[in-house]
Amino acid sequence: MGMAAESQFHVLAVDDSLVDRKWIEKLLKTSSFQVTVVDSVSKALEFLGLQEAEQERKVNLIITDYSMPGMTGYDLLRKIKESTSLKDIPVVIMSSENIPSRINRCLEEGAEDFFLKPVQLSDVNKLRPHLLGWRTLVEI
Repeated sequence: MGMAAESQFHVLAVDDSLVDRKWIEKLLKTSSFQVTVVDSVSKALEFLGLQEAEQERKVNLIITDYSMPGMTGYDLLRKIKESTSLKDIPVVIMSSENIPSRINRCLEEGAEDFFLKPVQLSDVNKLRPHLLGWRTLVEI
């Protein structure tokens, strides 16, 4: 089968748009990921803060929209990378706007990848090599 171990990979998806949240959740579940969906950076940080104590609920990857009211996906990326306990979690940013300077800034700050919306299944398939835990899994 091979799917059992992979389905344990837990992705946290952050997007303020209900339509986009439903879509990314559907794509991630189609790819057998365990998914937690939240609608703001503050809720994402709250969830990640709760997880520090509960290691069994480890997040293997965060995928976040760039443009959101309040804190943006870029702010979330900065907070993750500045945190000693969370900095190893890979972050992928999504945006409906193709702005090269924005994309480059996210990648320079440590984002693993930048997807243009609408995100496709082919994009989601690119997430696997970025997953926290995947690297140790494939090392011989």
